[in-house]
Amino acid sequence: MTSNFARGACPRLSQPMQTGDGLLARIVTAGSIPLDQFALLCGAAREHGNGVMEISARGSLQVRGLTLHSAPLFASSVALLGIELCDGVPVIASLLAGDPASLIDADAFAADLRRTISEKGLTLAPKVSVIVDSGGALHLDSLAADIRLRAVSTAAGPMLHLALAGDAASATPLGLAAQDAAVEIVSDLLAAIAALGPEARAADPLRDNGIGRLWAALGTRIVPAAPLPMRPPAEPIAVHRLKNGTCALGLGLAFGHAQAEALVELASIAEANGARWVRLVPDRALLLGPLVEAKAVAVRKAAERLGFIVDARDPRRRIVACPGAPSCTSGLIAARPIAAELARHMPVSPEWTPVHVSGCAKGCAHPAPAPLTIVGTSQGCGIVRDGTARDMPETYVAADNLPALLSRLTKTREAAHA
Repeated sequence: MTSNFARGACPRLSQPMQTGDGLLARIVTAGSIPLDQFALLCGAAREHGNGVMEISARGSLQVRGLTLHSAPLFASSVALLGIELCDGVPVIASLLAGDPASLIDADAFAADLRRTISEKGLTLAPKVSVIVDSGGALHLDSLAADIRLRAVSTAAGPMLHLALAGDAASATPLGLAAQDAAVEIVSDLLAAIAALGPEARAADPLRDNGIGRLWAALGTRIVPAAPLPMRPPAEPIAVHRLKNGTCALGLGLAFGHAQAEALVELASIAEANGARWVRLVPDRALLLGPLVEAKAVAVRKAAERLGFIVDARDPRRRIVACPGAPSCTSGLIAARPIAAELARHMPVSPEWTPVHVSGCAKGCAHPAPAPLTIVGTSQGCGIVRDGTARDMPETYVAADNLPALLSRLTKTREAAHA
């Protein structure tokens, strides 16, 4: 095991990344995790790391504070748990197994696809990913991927709509395929991407009328289809009904991180109330289930006491923050403490959504533009409006002055829109 890290690579369980607080290992889980195994996983993170665990914007689990000595021990502990992981190409399935609105079993389809990809032994760029959306209410429209599959209802029954290179709004539609043909279609598409080189992504074969060549290669297995209509945003932080009359409880991690001890306690409380599994989901959240409604209310109250986000309106949900200093070697400001203080002063108006607090100009936590970005610089906290952490700040302030600045900027923005 080594901490050497190539540009563009992703930290993995077997190849952690060096950060300011030690090595960071990333785990992409495949579906739900039994609560007892999850508690043991958190215990291993506490034993071998510094106890800080994160759920990323894409739903990956990150464990911080590992060392060159402890990282292999942590990896061995995880292997013994038998948790199903996405060791190769991440295939992200719909978040809610048992969603009454689902048209297909996304978990089963994703498992078949992972096996096929593994058998083909393709060499793909580290960030290549696939999304399998069951068509349910808790969808994956906002998550970008190289290949997107979304179940849709047709006169012939459920079919899969395929699109390439983007989120639901930006991806290029490829067509409709029958479910029993879609696994091989996706593996063929991945092979076409791999043939362009180890750094190729799905956008590459689309250039120079590549869509026409892909249609020709796929033949009658796929029929052309228009882009799908956008759906209302999916919100994981809620109580979600399941087909069997129970529900799943969605909770958020403040700024994407929590202590292992808190997660172990949460798992214990959920299990005592009848839950059997936890699922790590995009947008820095998790789902617990199955729960009867009264028990979900009890777990929600306990989770709130432990510091988890239980209400989608919580101001901490409107701030995106990386670890910052000292956890990240590039961090020039303590991003998460600053974010916690800002959350106490967030205006009711949704104009500042999201606020991005970035430890440095890389902007890892939120590469896209934001109404307000606070970025760490050698001159203090740089202020960028309607831009990214890479843009030139318009001014610089001390961290203590940020709440007052936010108040002034809000008044100015509201006056401009009056």
